Amino acid sequence: MTTSSKPIAVVKIGGDVLQGQVERDGIAANVKDLVDAGWRVIVLHGGGPQTNLLQEKHGLTPNKVAGRRITSQADLLVVKQAICGEVNVELMQELQHIGVNAFACNGASGKIVTAVKRPPRVMSGAGDEPIDFGEVGDVVSINGELLNQLTELGLVPVIATLGVEADSGRVFNINADTTVVQIARALKADLLLLTTAVGAIYRDLNKPETRIANINEQQARELIQEGVIQGGMIPKVEEALSVLSDGVKNIAIVGPQIKGAFIDVANGEGNKGTKIFLK
Repeated sequence: MTTSSKPIAVVKIGGDVLQGQVERDGIAANVKDLVDAGWRVIVLHGGGPQTNLLQEKHGLTPNKVAGRRITSQADLLVVKQAICGEVNVELMQELQHIGVNAFACNGASGKIVTAVKRPPRVMSGAGDEPIDFGEVGDVVSINGELLNQLTELGLVPVIATLGVEADSGRVFNINADTTVVQIARALKADLLLLTTAVGAIYRDLNKPETRIANINEQQARELIQEGVIQGGMIPKVEEALSVLSDGVKNIAIVGPQIKGAFIDVANGEGNKGTKIFLK
């Protein structure tokens, strides 16, 4: 796809770490560290809390089953307004302010993310009947060539989590964790950064000194079995592990608000976050 020798980092930012100014400043500074060090960077973000708040303002009730959002047509309009009209623009603004030439877009732009409507599914803990998630899509393909071209121009794509049906142009709400893994796989990224408010994997969340700096794939699976990795961290780690053998060299869980976290992980210094590698 590209002849560039610059390494590429794909960064997933959840809406939960975009709500405060300190967090947004931290994300911008961390991305700038990577850019200044010669990395090509692609950012994908969600906006769940922002969508929930805007739904309430519109008199809509957020509807989730087994932790996943059911998206009606009215909900999809709010999703577009929240993640594209609010979160995407604000994050781009923060990056531009600090000197990063961010390119605000969404997954439907240029068919960066093509998707199809998710078929009804039986969900664990939600009964025996298949659940129709409405205007929610499953990723079919990633336009890696376009993303590479944007980064070659010195831009940092900042992508809101929407997808588009290739033939009809129908837009879907899509899952950020799943999509960022697909982007990293398509680009054979040198580094995949998954940001969380916690900022790392800990043996005991109440004891900062129990942070796990580096784990390989086998150790990560053992920590899931032991219950050290639990809750919402499990699907993040499992999605990440699925691309380790597909050319993505390193994956890390980091806190975007922590100064120097991204470059620390990129350089393998081990002072921030948790780095996950194949062997």
